[in-house]
Amino acid sequence: MVAVQKDYWYFLVLMMQLCFLKGSLQMKARDSKVKLQDGMILDCLCPWTGQLIMVSWTKKTLSQPLAVYHPQYGTNYESSYDGRVTFLKTTAMDGSISIMNVTEADIGQYHCSLQSYPQGSWTKDTFVEKAAITTTFSVQSDTKLVAAENDNLTITCDLVHNGDIYKVSIEKVDAEMGTSNIIATCQMLEDGVELNEFNSRGQLNCSDAMEVSLHLTNIIQEDGGLYRCNFSTDAGVHSTTVFLTTLPAQDFRGLHYMLYVYIGGGLVGVALLMILLLTWLNRMKRKRQDYRIKLHPAKRQRNTYEHGCVYDRMKKGTRSGARDKDIYVNFQIVKAHEKHKQKR
Repeated sequence: MVAVQKDYWYFLVLMMQLCFLKGSLQMKARDSKVKLQDGMILDCLCPWTGQLIMVSWTKKTLSQPLAVYHPQYGTNYESSYDGRVTFLKTTAMDGSISIMNVTEADIGQYHCSLQSYPQGSWTKDTFVEKAAITTTFSVQSDTKLVAAENDNLTITCDLVHNGDIYKVSIEKVDAEMGTSNIIATCQMLEDGVELNEFNSRGQLNCSDAMEVSLHLTNIIQEDGGLYRCNFSTDAGVHSTTVFLTTLPAQDFRGLHYMLYVYIGGGLVGVALLMILLLTWLNRMKRKRQDYRIKLHPAKRQRNTYEHGCVYDRMKKGTRSGARDKDIYVNFQIVKAHEKHKQKR
C-alpha cells in the first residue's frame, strides 16, 4: 500500500514537471549556500503571486524526491528524511523546508521546484556545506542507564503529554561530532501503525498507543551514548533523552559489589548515629532531672540514714509504755544503799 502510494507521488511529480516545462514560464533563482546544522532552513520562496500547484524537493544523490507537498493530496517524504523534514508554508507561495537531526549525509546539492498557476515553474538550488565548527548537542539527559557488555537492555521513550502523538522517532546522538542518526520511526496512519527501521543494532517496538521502546541485544561498547526520542504531537515536537553507559562485565559486577558495600556501610553508619543520639538524649534527660531537684529542695529524696538514731529512740519509748513520762535516776542513792548492805 505504501509502495503504491509513493509510486503515485513520483508519477504525479514527473507529470507536473513535464506539463510546466512544455507550456509555462520557467524561472530559476540564484543559488544559495547553507551551513550544515540542526534545524537548517532551505529556502524556496517564490517571488510572485498566484496559485500554488505543487512543491517538490530533490537531492542530487537521490533518485527520487525527498519531499513533496500538494495542497490537496498533502505531503510525502523519502524514507531517510521522513520525520526530519517540515514544510514551513509561511506564505501561500512558500515551499521552504527545515531539516532536523542532521548528519553529514545531508551535505550536498538540493533542488526545489515550485509549480504555480498561471506563472509557471520557479526553481532554486541550495548547497548544504559542512560547518567549520560543528554543532554540539547537550549531553544532559533525562534518564541514565548502565549496562554490561553482552547483556540485553530495553530503552523506553516516556513522555508526559495531554495531546495526541502521531509520530515518534528515536535517534543516536554523537555529542562530540554534533551529529545524529535515526534508528527507527513509528508513525500513526489511518489503517494502523507504520514502523520504519534504519539501524540493525536494535529492535524497535511500537504499540497502537505510540508507546515506543528500543531493545538492544548483546550490547557492545559502541551502543553507549545519548539516545533521543522525538514525539510529534498536535502541540508540537517534544523530546526526551536517555544516556546509556556500557561497562565490561567484570567492571559491572565490581560496580554492583561496591554499591552493596556503600549501602551496607551507610546503614551501619545510620545505626551508630541513632545509638549515639539516643545515648546523648538520655544523658541530657538525667541532667535536667538533677538540675530540677537542686532548684526545688522539697523534691529531694529523703536520706534513710538521716535522723536514724532519733527515730529508733522514739520507737523504743513508745514500746515501754512510758511515752508521756519522764524517767529520773539518782545514782548517789543507789551507791549508798549498796554500802549499807555490805555493812550488814
